[in-house]
Amino acid sequence: MELLDIPKTASSPLVRFEPESCILRIEGESYPENSFEFYEPILAWLKDALASLDSLCLDIDVSYMNSSSTKCMLDLLDAMEEAGAQGKRLSAIWRYDPENPRALDLAEEFKEEVSFDFRILPQEETP
Repeated sequence: MELLDIPKTASSPLVRFEPESCILRIEGESYPENSFEFYEPILAWLKDALASLDSLCLDIDVSYMNSSSTKCMLDLLDAMEEAGAQGKRLSAIWRYDPENPRALDLAEEFKEEVSFDFRILPQEETP
């Protein structure tokens, strides 16, 4: 499986897979000029990874996400949901800024879209 390590920029998040813990981290802000172009290789990587891994945790700490990035995030969660239906052990941790009520609302909307373990934590907490 190919490693995934995309550095953070001013408008796009860090995306890194940690193979020893099977954690896919997405951290930072997400408003790239073309979200679909940015997330397309991530979605392709995720689908390939889910075909070969038994488990995966998606750990998200995104302080801001534009609407097209939100759609791309739903695509990632949909891919995980499909893999979960095939018996893969999947989970997600969504970290949000407790000072931003919209961030919690967004996390709760995402949680409603999936049936796998999806924890919502304030940014200062760790699981």
